[in-house]
Amino acid sequence: MTRTRTPVLFLLVFSLVALLTACGKDSNKSSDAKSNGSTNDTSAQLAATTLNASGATFPQPFYEQVIAGFSEKHPGVTINYGGGGSGKGRTDLQTGIMDWVGSDGLVKPEDVAKYKGPFLYFPTVAAPITVSYHLTGVDSLQLSPDTIAKIFLRQIKTWNDKAIAADNPGAKLPATAITVAHRSDGSGTTENFTKFLKAASPTVFTLDPGSTVNWPADEQGGNGNSGVAQIITGTNGAIGYVDFSDAKATNLKWAKVKNKAGTFVDATLDGASAALAGITVNPDLSYNPLWADGGTAYPITAPTWILAYTTQTDKAKGAALKAFLQYIYNDGQGMAAAINYAKLPDALKDKGLAQIDKLVIPG
Repeated sequence: MTRTRTPVLFLLVFSLVALLTACGKDSNKSSDAKSNGSTNDTSAQLAATTLNASGATFPQPFYEQVIAGFSEKHPGVTINYGGGGSGKGRTDLQTGIMDWVGSDGLVKPEDVAKYKGPFLYFPTVAAPITVSYHLTGVDSLQLSPDTIAKIFLRQIKTWNDKAIAADNPGAKLPATAITVAHRSDGSGTTENFTKFLKAASPTVFTLDPGSTVNWPADEQGGNGNSGVAQIITGTNGAIGYVDFSDAKATNLKWAKVKNKAGTFVDATLDGASAALAGITVNPDLSYNPLWADGGTAYPITAPTWILAYTTQTDKAKGAALKAFLQYIYNDGQGMAAAINYAKLPDALKDKGLAQIDKLVIPG
């Protein structure tokens, strides 16, 4: 009987050892996962879904970059950003055809009732709006707010006008006719540019600021920042307002602009950051960096926001939106400078992160 029981006993002991070893390995894997933080990795928690968005072209290169980075970490989530202008974005959010939108301007109080419910502002980045030009033989130019206002109101029609000459002592300015280019679509860039002119040149700039403006009839309109840039590139004597990223991408020249301290300042990210340094942030995270104080502040520094409804109706989309916003405030801020945007000050970034918690996602 001993001979018949020994193999059975051996098999039982061997099986028990193997089982304990396997359990130990599983326990180690669980321990390793916790120590590496992978149990808190939201990429494993996001369900496959698609977020559709439209709006401002001003931050579009930034959004395209962060969408690409986010997609690498969350391959199950597709995000489409179609641009079209801030006005289109705000309208698309009203109708509910987009999951989030980009806007360089705020919703007017009289338009709030048009939306399907409360919404939130999420500031993302900021950047200069350039006063770009194309003038053969002139590689350096500086312009005061009054002169810019007169040019865009067609009160100044040639490049050798005495007001431009006064801003550029000693410069050789040709008698070339000025072609003014502006946005033809509802645009946050237009809104911020005209708000700057109204603040910096109130007695000269008599038009009402807004995303659409009744510009003089003999000006040319371009769709999006790239459309304005194209007009300037193809027209000697042209001038227009173009976001920093598009101006650099199309190799445009731009003027230094006189700021609130009386200094002609180049359009740079450092100048934008200087404008951001003194901002007052409102409870809804709106703020205004235009015509900012400070000797180094660039005076046409524009903000931009993502707008989304506070109450999300789809669990997967809501979770993906929350993760995407978190990505923008973390990894995304580190990408900003490389694609010609100024990152947010830390205090504003932290407020943005806290704002994410106000999103209501279905259980």
